[in-house]
Amino acid sequence: MTGLRVVPAVSHGQQRLHVCLPDGMTVAWFDRESARVHLIFESRRDDVLRALGPFLSGPVTVGPPPVPTPAELAGLALHPDDDLAPNRPGEALVIALDRDPAPSAGLRRDPRPRALAAERAIGESLDGLAGAGWRALHSIALPGGARIHHLLIGPGGLFCVRTLHAGGRRVRIDDPMVTVGRRTAVPELRRIRQDADRASFALAADVRPVLALVETARVEEAHGPRGIRVVTDADLTSLAHLAGVLKPADVESLYALARDRHTWLRL
Repeated sequence: MTGLRVVPAVSHGQQRLHVCLPDGMTVAWFDRESARVHLIFESRRDDVLRALGPFLSGPVTVGPPPVPTPAELAGLALHPDDDLAPNRPGEALVIALDRDPAPSAGLRRDPRPRALAAERAIGESLDGLAGAGWRALHSIALPGGARIHHLLIGPGGLFCVRTLHAGGRRVRIDDPMVTVGRRTAVPELRRIRQDADRASFALAADVRPVLALVETARVEEAHGPRGIRVVTDADLTSLAHLAGVLKPADVESLYALARDRHTWLRL
């Protein structure tokens, strides 16, 4: 008998098996996705492998846990209520819809579900850039009721991304106005610039504005958006090819600062 017990758990969306002492202290964990056993106490290596034996179906890698990045260390120091990293894309819209559900069929159509779907689509694409060294935060609340839809930090710099759902319609840009189909034109570009300026002030770094269009038929530019990058959901990943602005250590440092809720309260 090893005196150890195996407890299934889910951490950051990943399935793990924690190997614990009778008092509940974890001595190791097995990450199913990477097939790696992370040993906290090397002296318990043989006991851990015996305890995990019935749960292993192939070769595994055994070693100590990875060294945490500066951003991960900063996250550990944050109170959970102050850490913005767990925010889901469209988090604020999810909360708003929970409090005040969309009208039933036959009443005025609520644009929030479509806006939420768009933010989720763009957020998923931005999160997918992690393998290229990029970090993304979503639904950052600002004083006064404003909100940054997405903040992207990576080798190519910092980007404040605002999502706009076009619903298969044409999008016409006449700076600062944006018109979707036959809807009333709105000063969308002014809002994006304001969000980017506030993010630049909060992070003491240059943050560039991006308008991300979801499900657009075509884009027409009467007067091109000065200083704003316009991308569609189909070519959003082109941002991953940008580089030469931030080093990995700078990316982690800025991400650690941006994920702290208090960073945005002083705006």
